Amino acid sequence: MKIGYYPGCTLKNKAKNLEESAIHAMESLGYEMVELEKWNCCGAVYSLADDDLIHLLAPVRDLIRAKDQGFDKVVTICSMCYNTLARANLVMRDDEEKRKTINTFLEEESDYVGDVEVVHLLGFLRDEVGFDKLAGAVKNPLTGIKLAPYYGCTLTRPAVVSIDDNASYPEVFKDFITALGAESVEYSASTECCGTYQIIANPEAAKTAAQKIIGSAGDRGADAMILSCPLCEYNLGRKQEDMIAEEENIGSLPVLYFTQLLALALGLPEDVCKFEYNPKGTHAWLVEKGLLNAVPA
Repeated sequence: MKIGYYPGCTLKNKAKNLEESAIHAMESLGYEMVELEKWNCCGAVYSLADDDLIHLLAPVRDLIRAKDQGFDKVVTICSMCYNTLARANLVMRDDEEKRKTINTFLEEESDYVGDVEVVHLLGFLRDEVGFDKLAGAVKNPLTGIKLAPYYGCTLTRPAVVSIDDNASYPEVFKDFITALGAESVEYSASTECCGTYQIIANPEAAKTAAQKIIGSAGDRGADAMILSCPLCEYNLGRKQEDMIAEEENIGSLPVLYFTQLLALALGLPEDVCKFEYNPKGTHAWLVEKGLLNAVPA
């Protein structure tokens, strides 16, 4: 079965481990992720200004691409891309005045009325594949592994685009983890902000936010954290070594993309997961937990 797929920019460079593992995992489940033609950056973040229509042009163009290719649904993997596309889609569906203005500006494109559904891959696995079917496809169950699901801001906020009906206490990640045979760890900071772009403007504030999240998951006994946002992965994973060097009370916690563990659980080879893009120590942890056979030379 073919499904429309919007990759976004970061998955083509810094987050190849998120994209490659997802594409191969979905293929093993019988789904071909068809990348949209001539897609552009979605804008990364949704503008907070109500009259800032210029920032909606980029995501709306991508939605038009999906419709023009015959898709009534487009799947995203990156949390931020999902949030930006989904919120732009709601404007085009529900606000006639803004829809008319944007369609007029994009006069060389097909008119768009918000009729392509934007879906995050986690939601697709839940609603289209089904977690029972997914569990049945698992060849290497992640037995004995305790995983902390991290939603961050953009998968559940605002509630109107939340991938879970209960935006305050989402469970889709928990059900996904259970389907893979692992144990989901509940902790208080799973939907808190990682610090986002404050890592550039105010790095100390971002570091404090990230330390709280990592500490919260670690205190609850998590072996690792899984997520779907490249920026969150940077703040919580790649910056961890710096945090540990500065803060004695924070322990190391491996951070992986959910699609990487999905691929491993489905029995796919290590090379599709691109672990070389993960923070240092990830591969050794996977070997220690029996998820990989040996550390490469």
